[in-house]
Amino acid sequence: MLRVGLTGGIGSGKSAVARRLEGRGALIIDADRISREVVEPGTSGLEEIVAGFGEDVLTDEGRLDRPKLGEIVFSDTAKLAKLNAIVHPRVGARTEELMKGASADAVVVYDVPLLVENDLGGLYDVVVVVDVPEEEQVARVVHNRGMDSDQVRARIQAQATRERRRAAADIVVDNSGTPEDLDARVAEVWEYLRERA
Repeated sequence: MLRVGLTGGIGSGKSAVARRLEGRGALIIDADRISREVVEPGTSGLEEIVAGFGEDVLTDEGRLDRPKLGEIVFSDTAKLAKLNAIVHPRVGARTEELMKGASADAVVVYDVPLLVENDLGGLYDVVVVVDVPEEEQVARVVHNRGMDSDQVRARIQAQATRERRRAAADIVVDNSGTPEDLDARVAEVWEYLRERA
C-alpha cells in the first residue's frame, strides 16, 4: 500500500486533483470530510466541543457552526490547540477504520489541508502539493466560495507559505493552467504512484 499525502493552499484545486486520482482508482481519505463527520449532532466530538466552547458554537438546528467556531479559534492558538485535541484523535481513528478496507497494492491518497503546517510529511510515502500563484488562489476562492478577498488573504497568511509547501513536496502539481493541463499532469502523477505502489 502506498500512502500519499495530498495538500495545497486554499483555492489551489486540491479537491480537483483528488477527484481525478479517485477516478483513476485511488482510495481517497478526505481529512476535512472526516473532521465534519466526527462532530455531527449526536457524536461525542460535538458534545466535547460544546462543553469546551459553549452552546454559542451551535446553529439553531444543533449543528456545529463552523464559521463561528473558526472566529473563536483562529485568533487564539490555545483555543485552536484545544479544538485540535478534540477533533484530531477522532479523525485519526476514523482514518484507520477506512484504511483497513484498502488492498495491499492500493494507492491511498490522504487529502490533508494542513499537512505542511502540522509537519505530517513523514507519515506518507509520497507528498503531492497542488500549487497555484497567490493571486489565482484569491480569485478562485472569491469566485467559488463568495468570500471577501481580505478574508481569503488572511486564510492564506495563516497557512504555510507557498515556498514552504513546495519544499515539502515530492511531487508538485501546477494547477494554474486549463482543466486539460491538470488532467495531463494528474495522469503523469498517477503513473508514477502506480509504479511506486
